[in-house]
Amino acid sequence: MRIYGTAIYVLWLREMKRYWRAKSRIFGSLAMPVFFLGFLGFGFGRMQVPGMAAGVGYIKFLAPGIIGMTLLFSSSMQGMSVLWDKEFGFLKEIMVAPVNRVSLVLGRIAGGVTTSMIQGLLIFGASMILGFRVKSVASLLFGLLFMLLIAFTFIGLGLIFASRMKDMQGFGIIMNFIIFPFFFLSGALAPVQNFPWVIRALSYIDPLTYGVDGLRAAMIGSSTFPLVFDLAIMAGFSLVMLALGAYFFEKSEGV
Repeated sequence: MRIYGTAIYVLWLREMKRYWRAKSRIFGSLAMPVFFLGFLGFGFGRMQVPGMAAGVGYIKFLAPGIIGMTLLFSSSMQGMSVLWDKEFGFLKEIMVAPVNRVSLVLGRIAGGVTTSMIQGLLIFGASMILGFRVKSVASLLFGLLFMLLIAFTFIGLGLIFASRMKDMQGFGIIMNFIIFPFFFLSGALAPVQNFPWVIRALSYIDPLTYGVDGLRAAMIGSSTFPLVFDLAIMAGFSLVMLALGAYFFEKSEGV
């Protein structure tokens, strides 16, 4: 199957221009994670939370969770742009272009991953200002890898729902209904070991659990699972979700 690089680039560039022009969107998407970091980080900074490794301050524990939260929200909501394009007919126009739909999917994924990574890096920068530090350059690179895998996974999820829906308001409600359980079950705010066993069992089927745990393993060297285990699980989740997202997008109607 031929992949059309020009189509991928054009769709990626369109997403970049839309993102850059929507200053309120950038500010709004960063406000909540920064509040979480500031209020929770300073509020619980001197407390020793049960389940946290000795010597790991709460801001160190919290920062990877908030980065994961930022990627979860921004990636999942990328599906909204698909619905927006359906509403105004742009999706129908690109669907009849002389390129295959795989190239269209790749262009959308490339744009979504780039904007999500920008937001994740901005939150990483904010956490550095608040005192968060990574161990080394290698730790940062592994952290970036986990950020990419989280973005791929939840962009796939957003594409699945956006491909099957036509109502933008309904999409927002459904995604919020799904995203918040992913976030709270992931151990982003508190160690998973502190949950009751029923909730802990649910957290183990949440892909964000392994994404956040992998970020902690890479960046601060403290995690529930080994780094390689987190990496393998996240790689599997991202491949499956991207494949499903691409499949449903290919089968979707332009209007």
